[in-house]
Amino acid sequence: MLFLKFCGLLSLKPIRKDFILTIRLLLIVILYCLRLCFCRVVFIFLIAGLNRHINGICFFNLGIYKHKFMKEVIEMKKSTRIFALILALMLTVACFAGCSGKSGDSNAAIKIGGIGPLTGAAAIYGQAVQHGAEIAIEEVNEKDGPKFELKFEDDENDAEKSVNAYNKLKDWGMQISLGSVTTQPCIAVSTETFSDRIFTLTPSASSTDVLGGLPDKDGNVSIPRKDNVFQMCFTDPNQGVASAQYIKDQNLGTKIAVIYNNSDAYSTGIYQKFSSEAEKLGLDIVSVKTFTDDSANNFTSQLNEAKDAGADLLFLPIYYTPASLILSQADKMQYKPKIFSVDGMDGILTLDNFDTSLAEDVMLLTPFTADATDDLTTNFVTKYKEKYNEVPNQFAADAYDCVYAIYNAVKNQSITADMSTSDICEKMISAFTDSSFRLDGLTGKDMTWSTTGEVSKGPKGMVIKNGVYVGM
Repeated sequence: MLFLKFCGLLSLKPIRKDFILTIRLLLIVILYCLRLCFCRVVFIFLIAGLNRHINGICFFNLGIYKHKFMKEVIEMKKSTRIFALILALMLTVACFAGCSGKSGDSNAAIKIGGIGPLTGAAAIYGQAVQHGAEIAIEEVNEKDGPKFELKFEDDENDAEKSVNAYNKLKDWGMQISLGSVTTQPCIAVSTETFSDRIFTLTPSASSTDVLGGLPDKDGNVSIPRKDNVFQMCFTDPNQGVASAQYIKDQNLGTKIAVIYNNSDAYSTGIYQKFSSEAEKLGLDIVSVKTFTDDSANNFTSQLNEAKDAGADLLFLPIYYTPASLILSQADKMQYKPKIFSVDGMDGILTLDNFDTSLAEDVMLLTPFTADATDDLTTNFVTKYKEKYNEVPNQFAADAYDCVYAIYNAVKNQSITADMSTSDICEKMISAFTDSSFRLDGLTGKDMTWSTTGEVSKGPKGMVIKNGVYVGM
Protein backbone atom coordinates (compact mmCIF):
# COMPACT_ATOMS: atom_id res chain seq x y z
CA MET A 1 0.00 0.00 0.00
CA LEU A 2 2.75 2.46 0.93
CA PHE A 3 4.57 1.57 -2.30
CA LEU A 4 1.53 2.54 -4.35
CA LYS A 5 1.03 5.70 -2.36
CA PHE A 6 4.66 6.78 -2.82
CA CYS A 7 4.32 6.15 -6.55
CA GLY A 8 1.40 8.56 -6.69
CA LEU A 9 -1.21 5.88 -7.35
CA LEU A 10 -3.03 6.73 -4.14
CA SER A 11 -3.21 9.94 -2.16
CA LEU A 12 -1.38 10.16 1.13
CA LYS A 13 -2.27 13.58 2.51
CA PRO A 14 -0.64 13.29 5.94
CA ILE A 15 2.81 12.89 4.40
CA ARG A 16 4.56 16.03 3.30
CA LYS A 17 4.61 16.73 -0.41
CA ASP A 18 8.42 17.13 -0.58
CA PHE A 19 8.96 13.78 1.06
CA ILE A 20 6.61 12.10 -1.41
CA LEU A 21 8.40 13.72 -4.34
CA THR A 22 11.79 12.64 -2.98
CA ILE A 23 10.74 9.00 -2.64
CA ARG A 24 9.11 9.00 -6.06
CA LEU A 25 12.25 10.44 -7.66
CA LEU A 26 14.44 7.80 -5.98
CA LEU A 27 12.08 5.04 -7.07
CA ILE A 28 12.25 6.20 -10.67
CA VAL A 29 16.05 6.26 -10.61
CA ILE A 30 16.25 2.76 -9.11
CA LEU A 31 13.81 1.25 -11.58
CA TYR A 32 15.42 2.97 -14.54
CA CYS A 33 18.91 1.77 -13.58
CA LEU A 34 17.69 -1.77 -13.16
CA ARG A 35 16.10 -1.62 -16.58
CA LEU A 36 19.32 -0.38 -18.16
CA CYS A 37 21.53 -3.18 -16.87
CA PHE A 38 18.99 -5.93 -17.57
CA CYS A 39 19.51 -7.50 -14.15
CA ARG A 40 15.89 -8.58 -13.74
CA VAL A 41 13.30 -8.89 -16.48
CA VAL A 42 10.57 -8.51 -13.91
CA PHE A 43 11.56 -4.89 -13.33
CA ILE A 44 10.96 -4.11 -16.99
CA PHE A 45 7.39 -5.33 -16.62
CA LEU A 46 7.06 -3.39 -13.39
CA ILE A 47 8.21 -0.22 -15.12
CA ALA A 48 5.83 -0.87 -18.00
CA GLY A 49 2.98 -1.26 -15.51
CA LEU A 50 3.85 1.91 -13.64
CA ASN A 51 4.62 3.86 -16.80
CA ARG A 52 1.09 4.99 -17.40
CA HIS A 53 0.29 5.59 -13.75
CA ILE A 54 3.07 7.59 -12.14
CA ASN A 55 1.83 10.98 -13.32
CA GLY A 56 2.41 9.93 -16.92
CA ILE A 57 6.19 9.73 -16.60
CA CYS A 58 7.65 7.94 -19.60
CA PHE A 59 10.51 5.70 -18.51
CA PHE A 60 11.26 4.35 -21.93
CA ASN A 61 11.88 7.66 -23.66
CA LEU A 62 12.92 9.39 -20.45
CA GLY A 63 10.62 12.31 -21.22
CA ILE A 64 10.19 13.22 -17.58
CA TYR A 65 11.50 16.76 -18.04
CA LYS A 66 8.39 17.62 -20.04
CA HIS A 67 5.97 16.53 -17.33
CA LYS A 68 4.61 18.50 -14.43
CA PHE A 69 6.33 16.04 -12.07
CA MET A 70 9.64 17.72 -12.83
CA LYS A 71 8.06 21.08 -12.19
CA GLU A 72 7.06 19.78 -8.78
CA VAL A 73 10.63 18.61 -8.21
CA ILE A 74 12.00 21.99 -9.21
CA GLU A 75 9.59 23.69 -6.82
CA MET A 76 10.92 21.60 -3.88
CA LYS A 77 13.02 23.34 -1.27
CA LYS A 78 16.61 23.67 -2.44
CA SER A 79 18.01 21.62 0.45
CA THR A 80 15.46 18.85 -0.08
CA ARG A 81 16.11 18.80 -3.82
CA ILE A 82 19.89 18.53 -3.30
CA PHE A 83 19.41 15.72 -0.77
CA ALA A 84 17.18 13.81 -3.21
CA LEU A 85 19.64 14.23 -6.06
CA ILE A 86 22.59 13.06 -3.92
CA LEU A 87 20.65 9.96 -2.87
CA ALA A 88 19.67 9.33 -6.49
CA LEU A 89 23.32 9.61 -7.60
CA MET A 90 24.45 7.19 -4.90
CA LEU A 91 21.78 4.68 -5.85
CA THR A 92 22.66 5.02 -9.54
CA VAL A 93 26.32 4.19 -8.84
CA ALA A 94 25.30 1.26 -6.66
CA CYS A 95 22.93 -0.12 -9.28
CA PHE A 96 25.48 0.03 -12.08
CA ALA A 97 28.20 -1.41 -9.86
CA GLY A 98 25.95 -4.37 -9.15
CA CYS A 99 25.44 -4.90 -12.86
CA SER A 100 29.02 -4.48 -13.97
CA GLY A 101 29.39 -8.13 -15.11
CA LYS A 102 31.98 -9.09 -12.50
CA SER A 103 31.35 -12.39 -10.75
CA GLY A 104 32.73 -11.47 -7.33
CA ASP A 105 35.81 -10.78 -5.27
CA SER A 106 39.06 -11.06 -7.21
CA ASN A 107 40.64 -12.68 -4.14
CA ALA A 108 37.94 -15.35 -3.87
CA ALA A 109 38.69 -19.01 -4.58
CA ILE A 110 38.40 -20.17 -8.19
CA LYS A 111 35.84 -22.96 -8.44
CA ILE A 112 37.02 -26.25 -9.95
CA GLY A 113 34.48 -28.96 -10.75
CA GLY A 114 35.13 -32.66 -11.21
CA ILE A 115 32.94 -35.54 -12.36
CA GLY A 116 33.50 -39.27 -12.15
CA PRO A 117 32.17 -42.60 -10.91
CA LEU A 118 32.14 -42.43 -7.12
CA THR A 119 29.81 -45.41 -6.98
CA GLY A 120 29.41 -48.47 -9.18
CA ALA A 121 31.87 -50.79 -10.90
CA ALA A 122 34.27 -48.02 -11.93
CA ALA A 123 34.22 -46.22 -8.57
CA ILE A 124 37.90 -46.90 -7.92
CA TYR A 125 38.78 -44.53 -10.77
CA GLY A 126 36.49 -41.71 -9.72
CA GLN A 127 37.39 -41.93 -6.05
CA ALA A 128 41.10 -41.92 -6.86
CA VAL A 129 40.75 -38.80 -9.02
CA GLN A 130 38.71 -37.03 -6.35
CA HIS A 131 41.22 -37.90 -3.63
CA GLY A 132 44.27 -36.94 -5.69
CA ALA A 133 42.70 -33.60 -6.55
CA GLU A 134 41.74 -32.95 -2.93
CA ILE A 135 45.33 -33.40 -1.74
CA ALA A 136 46.64 -31.04 -4.42
CA ILE A 137 43.95 -28.44 -3.62
CA GLU A 138 44.94 -28.52 0.05
CA GLU A 139 48.59 -28.02 -0.88
CA VAL A 140 48.17 -25.13 -3.32
CA ASN A 141 45.78 -23.33 -0.98
CA GLU A 142 48.60 -23.19 1.56
CA LYS A 143 50.83 -21.43 -0.98
CA ASP A 144 50.98 -17.78 -1.91
CA GLY A 145 48.92 -17.24 -5.03
CA PRO A 146 45.51 -18.29 -6.32
CA LYS A 147 43.15 -20.31 -4.15
CA PHE A 148 40.80 -23.05 -5.31
CA GLU A 149 37.56 -24.66 -4.22
CA LEU A 150 36.79 -28.18 -5.43
CA LYS A 151 33.38 -29.80 -5.89
CA PHE A 152 33.06 -33.34 -7.21
CA GLU A 153 29.93 -35.04 -8.58
CA ASP A 154 29.17 -38.74 -9.13
CA ASP A 155 28.21 -39.90 -12.64
CA GLU A 156 28.33 -43.71 -12.10
CA ASN A 157 30.29 -43.96 -15.38
CA ASP A 158 27.15 -42.98 -17.31
CA ALA A 159 27.24 -40.28 -20.01
CA GLU A 160 23.75 -38.93 -19.36
CA LYS A 161 24.34 -38.74 -15.62
CA SER A 162 27.67 -37.08 -16.29
CA VAL A 163 26.00 -34.27 -18.23
CA ASN A 164 23.49 -33.86 -15.41
CA ALA A 165 26.39 -33.64 -12.95
CA TYR A 166 28.04 -31.06 -15.19
CA ASN A 167 24.92 -28.91 -15.13
CA LYS A 168 24.86 -29.08 -11.33
CA LEU A 169 28.46 -27.88 -11.21
CA LYS A 170 27.69 -25.10 -13.66
CA ASP A 171 24.82 -23.94 -11.44
CA TRP A 172 27.27 -24.01 -8.51
CA GLY A 173 29.50 -21.59 -10.40
CA MET A 174 32.24 -23.85 -11.74
CA GLN A 175 34.93 -21.84 -13.56
CA ILE A 176 37.39 -24.61 -14.52
CA SER A 177 36.52 -28.26 -15.14
CA LEU A 178 38.38 -31.51 -14.60
CA GLY A 179 36.00 -33.02 -17.13
CA SER A 180 34.91 -36.58 -16.46
CA VAL A 181 37.11 -39.46 -15.31
CA THR A 182 36.05 -42.09 -17.85
CA THR A 183 35.96 -41.78 -21.61
CA GLN A 184 32.32 -42.05 -22.73
CA PRO A 185 31.02 -39.59 -20.12
CA CYS A 186 33.86 -37.18 -20.87
CA ILE A 187 33.10 -37.18 -24.59
CA ALA A 188 29.62 -35.92 -23.69
CA VAL A 189 30.78 -33.46 -21.04
CA SER A 190 33.59 -32.01 -23.15
CA THR A 191 31.02 -31.12 -25.79
CA GLU A 192 29.16 -29.12 -23.14
CA THR A 193 32.25 -27.37 -21.80
CA PHE A 194 33.27 -26.44 -25.34
CA SER A 195 29.87 -24.86 -25.95
CA ASP A 196 29.97 -23.03 -22.61
CA ARG A 197 33.65 -22.02 -22.95
CA ILE A 198 34.77 -23.58 -19.67
CA PHE A 199 38.40 -24.70 -19.68
CA THR A 200 38.74 -28.45 -19.20
CA LEU A 201 41.70 -30.61 -18.18
CA THR A 202 40.73 -34.26 -17.78
CA PRO A 203 43.06 -36.47 -15.76
CA SER A 204 42.11 -39.77 -17.36
CA ALA A 205 39.59 -39.67 -20.23
CA SER A 206 41.96 -40.73 -23.00
CA SER A 207 39.90 -40.98 -26.19
CA THR A 208 40.76 -38.61 -29.02
CA ASP A 209 37.02 -37.91 -29.25
CA VAL A 210 37.32 -36.11 -25.91
CA LEU A 211 39.62 -33.60 -27.59
CA GLY A 212 38.21 -33.63 -31.11
CA GLY A 213 40.14 -32.63 -34.19
CA LEU A 214 42.23 -35.81 -34.36
CA PRO A 215 41.93 -38.37 -37.17
CA ASP A 216 40.43 -41.82 -36.66
CA LYS A 217 42.01 -45.05 -37.89
CA ASP A 218 40.95 -44.18 -41.46
CA GLY A 219 42.48 -40.71 -41.27
CA ASN A 220 39.13 -38.91 -41.04
CA VAL A 221 38.31 -36.17 -38.53
CA SER A 222 34.70 -36.72 -37.49
CA ILE A 223 34.66 -34.45 -34.41
CA PRO A 224 36.02 -30.88 -34.68
CA ARG A 225 38.69 -29.78 -32.23
CA LYS A 226 37.36 -28.66 -28.86
CA ASP A 227 40.07 -26.12 -28.24
CA ASN A 228 39.26 -25.70 -24.54
CA VAL A 229 39.85 -29.39 -23.71
CA PHE A 230 43.20 -30.88 -22.70
CA GLN A 231 44.34 -34.22 -21.28
CA MET A 232 46.76 -35.17 -18.50
CA CYS A 233 46.68 -38.83 -19.53
CA PHE A 234 48.02 -40.42 -22.70
CA THR A 235 45.58 -40.49 -25.59
CA ASP A 236 44.34 -43.93 -26.59
CA PRO A 237 46.35 -43.99 -29.84
CA ASN A 238 49.52 -43.13 -27.95
CA GLN A 239 48.91 -45.99 -25.53
CA GLY A 240 48.38 -48.40 -28.42
CA VAL A 241 51.54 -47.30 -30.22
CA ALA A 242 53.63 -47.30 -27.04
CA SER A 243 52.40 -50.77 -26.09
CA ALA A 244 53.36 -52.26 -29.45
CA GLN A 245 56.77 -50.60 -29.31
CA TYR A 246 57.40 -51.77 -25.75
CA ILE A 247 56.43 -55.37 -26.54
CA LYS A 248 58.73 -55.29 -29.56
CA ASP A 249 61.66 -53.62 -27.80
CA GLN A 250 61.49 -55.94 -24.78
CA ASN A 251 60.79 -59.03 -26.89
CA LEU A 252 57.87 -59.95 -24.64
CA GLY A 253 56.04 -62.33 -26.99
CA THR A 254 56.29 -64.11 -30.32
CA LYS A 255 52.57 -64.76 -30.85
CA ILE A 256 50.10 -62.21 -29.58
CA ALA A 257 46.35 -62.50 -28.88
CA VAL A 258 44.16 -59.46 -28.23
CA ILE A 259 40.88 -59.20 -26.33
CA TYR A 260 39.22 -55.78 -26.33
CA ASN A 261 35.84 -54.16 -25.72
CA ASN A 262 34.43 -53.02 -29.05
CA SER A 263 31.56 -51.15 -27.35
CA ASP A 264 33.98 -48.89 -25.50
CA ALA A 265 35.76 -45.94 -27.14
CA TYR A 266 38.74 -46.25 -24.79
CA SER A 267 39.42 -49.91 -25.53
CA THR A 268 38.71 -49.65 -29.25
CA GLY A 269 40.94 -46.61 -29.70
CA ILE A 270 43.91 -48.33 -28.09
CA TYR A 271 43.43 -51.53 -30.05
CA GLN A 272 43.21 -49.81 -33.42
CA LYS A 273 46.54 -48.04 -33.02
CA PHE A 274 48.16 -51.09 -31.44
CA SER A 275 47.12 -53.20 -34.41
CA SER A 276 48.50 -50.81 -37.02
CA GLU A 277 51.75 -50.27 -35.11
CA ALA A 278 52.18 -54.00 -34.50
CA GLU A 279 51.91 -54.60 -38.24
CA LYS A 280 54.60 -52.00 -38.92
CA LEU A 281 56.88 -53.59 -36.33
CA GLY A 282 56.31 -57.12 -37.59
CA LEU A 283 54.57 -58.41 -34.45
CA ASP A 284 52.57 -61.59 -35.02
CA ILE A 285 48.96 -61.14 -33.91
CA VAL A 286 47.38 -64.61 -34.06
CA SER A 287 43.97 -63.88 -32.50
CA VAL A 288 41.72 -60.85 -32.04
CA LYS A 289 38.49 -61.29 -30.10
CA THR A 290 36.02 -58.75 -28.77
CA PHE A 291 33.30 -58.38 -26.16
CA THR A 292 30.78 -55.72 -25.14
CA ASP A 293 29.69 -54.28 -21.83
CA ASP A 294 26.69 -56.62 -21.91
CA SER A 295 28.80 -59.73 -22.51
CA ALA A 296 31.68 -58.93 -20.17
CA ASN A 297 31.20 -61.98 -17.94
CA ASN A 298 32.26 -65.04 -19.92
CA PHE A 299 35.51 -65.05 -21.90
CA THR A 300 35.78 -68.78 -22.55
CA SER A 301 35.60 -68.55 -26.35
CA GLN A 302 38.11 -65.70 -26.53
CA LEU A 303 40.59 -67.53 -24.30
CA ASN A 304 40.14 -70.85 -26.10
CA GLU A 305 40.92 -69.24 -29.46
CA ALA A 306 44.01 -67.55 -28.06
CA LYS A 307 45.18 -70.79 -26.49
CA ASP A 308 44.55 -72.83 -29.64
CA ALA A 309 46.47 -70.25 -31.70
CA GLY A 310 49.48 -70.73 -29.44
CA ALA A 311 49.51 -67.13 -28.17
CA ASP A 312 52.21 -66.66 -25.55
CA LEU A 313 51.25 -63.04 -24.83
CA LEU A 314 47.74 -61.70 -24.23
CA PHE A 315 47.25 -57.97 -24.83
CA LEU A 316 44.32 -56.53 -22.86
CA PRO A 317 43.56 -52.86 -23.68
CA ILE A 318 40.65 -52.84 -21.22
CA TYR A 319 39.65 -51.80 -17.71
CA TYR A 320 40.55 -53.92 -14.71
CA THR A 321 37.04 -55.29 -13.96
CA PRO A 322 36.70 -57.46 -17.10
CA ALA A 323 40.45 -58.09 -16.96
CA SER A 324 40.04 -59.68 -13.53
CA LEU A 325 37.49 -62.13 -14.97
CA ILE A 326 39.81 -62.97 -17.86
CA LEU A 327 42.64 -63.73 -15.45
CA SER A 328 40.39 -65.91 -13.29
CA GLN A 329 38.96 -67.84 -16.23
CA ALA A 330 42.37 -68.30 -17.86
CA ASP A 331 43.67 -69.75 -14.59
CA LYS A 332 40.82 -72.26 -14.46
CA MET A 333 41.70 -73.29 -18.03
CA GLN A 334 45.35 -73.62 -16.98
CA TYR A 335 46.23 -71.16 -19.71
CA LYS A 336 49.12 -68.99 -18.54
CA PRO A 337 50.30 -66.54 -21.21
CA LYS A 338 52.13 -63.35 -20.36
CA ILE A 339 49.65 -60.52 -19.79
CA PHE A 340 50.31 -56.99 -21.07
CA SER A 341 47.86 -54.16 -20.48
CA VAL A 342 47.47 -50.38 -20.27
CA ASP A 343 46.52 -47.81 -17.65
CA GLY A 344 42.97 -49.18 -17.31
CA MET A 345 44.47 -52.20 -15.55
CA ASP A 346 45.66 -49.98 -12.72
CA GLY A 347 43.32 -50.74 -9.81
CA ILE A 348 43.09 -54.50 -10.16
CA LEU A 349 45.04 -55.03 -6.92
CA THR A 350 42.37 -53.24 -4.90
CA LEU A 351 39.36 -54.94 -6.53
CA ASP A 352 37.05 -56.53 -3.97
CA ASN A 353 37.03 -60.34 -3.86
CA PHE A 354 39.81 -60.66 -6.44
CA ASP A 355 42.68 -63.06 -5.83
CA THR A 356 45.63 -60.74 -6.41
CA SER A 357 47.97 -63.71 -6.90
CA LEU A 358 46.34 -64.11 -10.32
CA ALA A 359 47.79 -60.72 -11.29
CA GLU A 360 51.35 -61.78 -10.52
CA ASP A 361 53.68 -60.81 -13.38
CA VAL A 362 50.99 -58.82 -15.19
CA MET A 363 52.68 -56.01 -17.14
CA LEU A 364 51.22 -52.63 -17.97
CA LEU A 365 52.14 -49.17 -19.17
CA THR A 366 51.40 -46.44 -16.68
CA PRO A 367 52.83 -42.97 -16.04
CA PHE A 368 53.04 -43.44 -12.27
CA THR A 369 54.32 -45.91 -9.72
CA ALA A 370 53.70 -45.51 -6.01
CA ASP A 371 56.99 -47.16 -5.08
CA ALA A 372 59.13 -44.50 -6.74
CA THR A 373 61.67 -42.95 -4.37
CA ASP A 374 61.68 -39.30 -5.49
CA ASP A 375 60.53 -36.75 -2.91
CA LEU A 376 57.39 -35.69 -4.79
CA THR A 377 56.10 -39.26 -5.04
CA THR A 378 56.98 -40.30 -1.49
CA ASN A 379 55.33 -37.19 -0.02
CA PHE A 380 52.19 -37.73 -2.09
CA VAL A 381 51.94 -41.42 -1.26
CA THR A 382 52.45 -40.73 2.44
CA LYS A 383 49.70 -38.10 2.52
CA TYR A 384 47.37 -40.31 0.48
CA LYS A 385 47.84 -43.30 2.77
CA GLU A 386 47.33 -41.18 5.88
CA LYS A 387 44.19 -39.54 4.52
CA TYR A 388 42.52 -42.43 2.69
CA ASN A 389 44.22 -45.53 4.10
CA GLU A 390 45.21 -46.93 0.70
CA VAL A 391 47.96 -46.71 -1.91
CA PRO A 392 47.27 -44.19 -4.69
CA ASN A 393 47.04 -45.36 -8.29
CA GLN A 394 47.93 -43.45 -11.43
CA PHE A 395 44.44 -41.89 -11.65
CA ALA A 396 45.03 -40.17 -8.31
CA ALA A 397 48.45 -39.03 -9.53
CA ASP A 398 47.02 -37.68 -12.79
CA ALA A 399 44.40 -35.68 -10.87
CA TYR A 400 47.07 -34.31 -8.54
CA ASP A 401 49.09 -33.17 -11.55
CA CYS A 402 45.97 -31.63 -13.11
CA VAL A 403 45.49 -29.31 -10.15
CA TYR A 404 49.11 -28.22 -10.19
CA ALA A 405 49.01 -27.60 -13.94
CA ILE A 406 45.89 -25.47 -13.44
CA TYR A 407 47.52 -23.66 -10.51
CA ASN A 408 50.61 -22.79 -12.56
CA ALA A 409 48.55 -21.62 -15.54
CA VAL A 410 46.24 -19.50 -13.38
CA LYS A 411 49.24 -17.93 -11.66
CA ASN A 412 51.10 -17.29 -14.93
CA GLN A 413 48.08 -15.65 -16.52
CA SER A 414 47.06 -13.64 -13.42
CA ILE A 415 43.61 -15.19 -13.52
CA THR A 416 41.21 -14.16 -10.74
CA ALA A 417 37.85 -15.44 -9.57
CA ASP A 418 35.99 -12.32 -10.70
CA MET A 419 36.74 -13.01 -14.37
CA SER A 420 34.10 -14.55 -16.61
CA THR A 421 34.47 -18.25 -17.44
CA SER A 422 35.04 -17.40 -21.10
CA ASP A 423 37.88 -15.01 -20.24
CA ILE A 424 39.40 -17.60 -17.92
CA CYS A 425 39.08 -20.20 -20.67
CA GLU A 426 40.94 -18.11 -23.22
CA LYS A 427 43.74 -17.32 -20.80
CA MET A 428 44.09 -20.99 -19.81
CA ILE A 429 44.26 -22.06 -23.47
CA SER A 430 46.95 -19.44 -24.04
CA ALA A 431 48.93 -20.77 -21.07
CA PHE A 432 48.73 -24.46 -22.00
CA THR A 433 49.64 -23.92 -25.64
CA ASP A 434 52.62 -21.71 -24.82
CA SER A 435 55.84 -23.58 -25.58
CA SER A 436 57.37 -22.31 -22.35
CA PHE A 437 54.62 -23.82 -20.18
CA ARG A 438 55.90 -27.02 -18.55
CA LEU A 439 55.13 -29.15 -15.52
CA ASP A 440 57.23 -31.51 -13.46
CA GLY A 441 54.70 -33.76 -11.79
CA LEU A 442 54.04 -37.21 -10.42
CA THR A 443 53.23 -38.65 -13.84
CA GLY A 444 56.00 -37.06 -15.87
CA LYS A 445 58.85 -34.61 -16.01
CA ASP A 446 58.94 -31.57 -18.26
CA MET A 447 55.37 -32.21 -19.45
CA THR A 448 54.04 -29.99 -22.24
CA TRP A 449 50.79 -29.71 -24.20
CA SER A 450 50.20 -29.25 -27.89
CA THR A 451 47.41 -27.29 -29.55
CA THR A 452 45.67 -30.66 -30.08
CA GLY A 453 45.20 -30.93 -26.30
CA GLU A 454 47.53 -33.93 -25.99
CA VAL A 455 50.15 -34.13 -23.27
CA SER A 456 53.74 -35.06 -24.02
CA LYS A 457 55.28 -37.38 -21.43
CA GLY A 458 56.85 -40.81 -21.39
CA PRO A 459 55.09 -43.99 -20.19
CA LYS A 460 56.64 -46.36 -17.67
CA GLY A 461 56.61 -50.12 -17.93
CA MET A 462 55.41 -51.75 -14.71
CA VAL A 463 55.03 -55.33 -13.56
CA ILE A 464 53.11 -56.67 -10.56
CA LYS A 465 55.35 -58.52 -8.13
CA ASN A 466 54.15 -59.81 -4.76
CA GLY A 467 51.05 -57.64 -4.92
CA VAL A 468 52.78 -54.33 -5.76
CA TYR A 469 53.81 -52.48 -8.89
CA VAL A 470 57.49 -52.62 -9.73
CA GLY A 471 59.26 -50.80 -12.54
CA MET A 472 60.43 -52.97 -15.43
